[in-house]
Amino acid sequence: MNYKICSRPLSTLTKGLIVLVALLGLSACKALPTQSQACTLPGGPDLTSAVGQAKDDLSGVCSYRYDDYFHQLLEIAKGDPKPENRRVFSDFLVWSQQQGLLSKRQAQDYYNRYFNLKFVAMQGDYNNCSSLCPNKKQVLRTMEQELVDKELGLLQISRDRTGYQRADRLLQETELVLEATCSACESEQ
Repeated sequence: MNYKICSRPLSTLTKGLIVLVALLGLSACKALPTQSQACTLPGGPDLTSAVGQAKDDLSGVCSYRYDDYFHQLLEIAKGDPKPENRRVFSDFLVWSQQQGLLSKRQAQDYYNRYFNLKFVAMQGDYNNCSSLCPNKKQVLRTMEQELVDKELGLLQISRDRTGYQRADRLLQETELVLEATCSACESEQ
């Protein structure tokens, strides 16, 4: 049987290329998430089950939605606040780093942002006037937003009222220190 395109017979090589292209096209369809891998965010009230589903999904084709999964886990944990939730998130972030989804620094920043008194925004070099004072307002705005995240992680998810109050106090103290430092820097000029 000779197939003709533009009234020329197709060679065996051309027929083989057509079959190869068709097979590649079909195999490309397999790379798309199936219904069982549809990157459906976890739901329900049980944080441990939700973390299990998140790990399964993020190990596969859903890794590009890491932030969505993390924030959904935060929402689920809000529904059942308890001190153990900090450990669950710590373990999840360690797993995320081990899987290559986050760098070690990113995992630490996620944890610190929500569950630690330490402010991620204050990790830079703020020991001299030239790096601190021009950015003071931005640093304080970032820290205020981070305090909102700490309210979620420490207070609403982990029921750590004391930890949240200490973080709030740390922010207030930092504002005073920054103000005094920048005033001193201005007087030296």
